[in-house]
Amino acid sequence: MQPIFWLAALILFGVGEAVTVGLTSIWFALGSLGALIVSSLGFGFWPQFITFVVLSAISMALLRPIAQKLLKPNYSATNADRVLGTTGLVTEEINNIAGKGLVNLSGQVWSARSSQADGVIPAGQEVRVLKIQGVKVIVEPV
Repeated sequence: MQPIFWLAALILFGVGEAVTVGLTSIWFALGSLGALIVSSLGFGFWPQFITFVVLSAISMALLRPIAQKLLKPNYSATNADRVLGTTGLVTEEINNIAGKGLVNLSGQVWSARSSQADGVIPAGQEVRVLKIQGVKVIVEPV
């Protein structure tokens, strides 16, 4: 094969990687680069093709786990995540049917709903946060 084929493949895979930014075609770009070098040295189709396949497979197998670790965004807990499992004090009666209720969690006031469908939790009751739905905490009495 002509070196121009592997050069075109290298460019296409490189552009594809730049567009997706998901480490989807960089491995094939590396394989194309190897095949381009083998082609430039005058080897025939099969050595070029084998070089492409082997380099693509090796680069994917060896570099993908490392790249995923390096490119993985660090997860940092938000204020919302920090309230999960904490206890708070009901400041306004929680009534799911009426759609009202407030809870004080570490000095922050949150809209609250009971984990029970028709649950009513009186003001002054201590509650535990089970989950967050939108801007409301779902709580249960302690």
